[in-house]
Amino acid sequence: QVQLVESGGGLVQAGGSLMLSCTVSGLTFDDYNMGWFRQAPGKEREGVSCISWSGSNTYYADSVKGRFTISRDNAKNTLYLQMTSLKPEDTAMYYCTSDPNPKFLLRSCPAPRAWNYWGQGTQVTVSS
Repeated sequence: QVQLVESGGGLVQAGGSLMLSCTVSGLTFDDYNMGWFRQAPGKEREGVSCISWSGSNTYYADSVKGRFTISRDNAKNTLYLQMTSLKPEDTAMYYCTSDPNPKFLLRSCPAPRAWNYWGQGTQVTVSS
């Protein structure tokens, strides 16, 4: 069984920082591209950042470029999202997700329909 478990969310003041983690089990973690998505109430799920299976390629939404950093520790089967300079508009449920295809070439951060397994999410709330 494949499981993705997010953690690290919480309440933070605007301008603050949070580190999100996603621990993965049930698949060969270092064979798969990974991504972070977020969804606010009443809005569609949107891509935040994606990283290739090797960690060589990363992609970011324009709204978070320069503020967020995606990384992975394959030895720990863990995906990270370091978030800095947080804004109220970053408030959302954050989800991690895995590519259905092992060692697939990642040349962008695809739409949600391109991914298969999802975690339950971790809530990030940024106050003004």
